[in-house]
Amino acid sequence: MTSSAGDGPATSVRAVRRIGRAALADLARRPASRPVPADKASWPARIDAGLEWLCRAQDQGADHGFSYGYTVRGGWQPSYVETTGYIINTFLRAGDELGRPELVERAAQAGHWLCRVQLPDGGFANPGLDPGAGVVFDTGQDLHGLVSLAETSDGTEADPWVDAARRAAAWLVNIADDEGRWTRNTFNGIPHVYNSRTAWALVRAGHLLDDPDAVKVAEANLDWACSQQRPNGWFDQCAFTVDAPPFTHTTAYAGRGLLESGLLLGNERYIQAARAVAQAAAGHLRPTGLLPGRISVDGKPVGRSSCLTGNAQFAIIWLKLAALDQEVRYREWAEQTLQGTAVHQSLNGPDEIRGAIKGSHPIWGRYAPLGYPNWPTKFFVDALLLSATSADTQTTP
Repeated sequence: MTSSAGDGPATSVRAVRRIGRAALADLARRPASRPVPADKASWPARIDAGLEWLCRAQDQGADHGFSYGYTVRGGWQPSYVETTGYIINTFLRAGDELGRPELVERAAQAGHWLCRVQLPDGGFANPGLDPGAGVVFDTGQDLHGLVSLAETSDGTEADPWVDAARRAAAWLVNIADDEGRWTRNTFNGIPHVYNSRTAWALVRAGHLLDDPDAVKVAEANLDWACSQQRPNGWFDQCAFTVDAPPFTHTTAYAGRGLLESGLLLGNERYIQAARAVAQAAAGHLRPTGLLPGRISVDGKPVGRSSCLTGNAQFAIIWLKLAALDQEVRYREWAEQTLQGTAVHQSLNGPDEIRGAIKGSHPIWGRYAPLGYPNWPTKFFVDALLLSATSADTQTTP
């Protein structure tokens, strides 16, 4: 990546100052158990601010990928392959709904970068792990972006996206074990229920490419995910490590993957699994509108911080269920958490932070501490766009 991000002491000092001010603001806010919720009338301005911050994240380098985000460790970080894949979906939808063709062009530029960094075997690597080996989750998120680009392109313009999607889908099929499950090339070498989101991408690819093998492997992993759900709605093996309490971020990955796959496949078991975890999560909404950052498989909150990504992701699940089941309570839960999360988006201030959503509240919390990764802002924008309609029929991966 060609960028000034983290290139010198001045950048590092500036990042420490920016994040330090955010930490002081959180420290000052802590005694107030119920801060004034954000006004829903501000949603359009907040969508615009989030999109502009994501554009600045993309502009940090010459490769057209999206920077990992802005952190205390050197400021803007290099482009991040995994999340670039699903930010493409956000830009495609926002570009269409808001009449902003430049966002669609940015999505295509990001897609061309993904094609350049795709491994010869079709997978996508995580440079922080092994730059030469594909990772199941990362490949799935990039597959989402490639499928969306193919679906929104005409004629020969779709060819590169279809080809890259076919290669990524084939890799996910081939890397599965004899039971069709993803037990290798995974983070920390263990299976994860949150790869339900990868399964959703593979279902989409299977439909696009008319590939029954892709759908079969996706279903094997979705069936396994359902087998890991406890009667209380929570999932075993949904964290980054064995026996750790999962962040709401990964739990929401699982719930959303099951919900969307269930809708595409007409599988009520998957949809019901999503309902169960969505209802379980709603029981933990705090007066602030935020969820605990981690919730154990026993349904107990762990720690005091909140994972803001997980809040936005669960808001999306609740909004989708509100439209599906025509139940007002889901929308009420979504609006409550969106108003609570929006409090933590600044609509003014320096470019590095303005419009962004931090990883945790407070900013020193357990999830992605002392930084503004790109994906909390992506999911927050997705949720606000979805909230603008009462019965949404579109899906933004």
